[in-house]
Amino acid sequence: MAEEAMKKPESKGTMAERTRDRRTYIPRVDIYSEDENLYLVADMPGADESTVSITLDKDVLTIEGTVDEPTYDGRKLSHGEYGIGDYYRSFTLSEEIDREKIEASMKNGVLRVILPKAEPHKTKKIAIHAG
Repeated sequence: MAEEAMKKPESKGTMAERTRDRRTYIPRVDIYSEDENLYLVADMPGADESTVSITLDKDVLTIEGTVDEPTYDGRKLSHGEYGIGDYYRSFTLSEEIDREKIEASMKNGVLRVILPKAEPHKTKKIAIHAG
């Protein structure tokens, strides 16, 4: 069910070109499903709500985040094993998701997105008028 509601987009050259000259990471994501919602949980260490953006363009949900180099109170980093960079990931949403009710929150470098499922389409009887 979750796999049908959110899929990675096919590579068709639709990704915008990045203008920052730095490493870009694909955040690791878990997707959970229940009757009424899908939940997307993305790890984005170093990012917070002011540096992350989520956009929905047609059926593509895009997550972008920027992370600045840490400062060490006047100290100079002599060795670092933790890679610093930005984040980028996108998903194609199916018609199963209600685009108007998507919500997101961020805490401690973890982005949580709630994707409510749309109500099923009901069969509608069309009246036929004479003439």
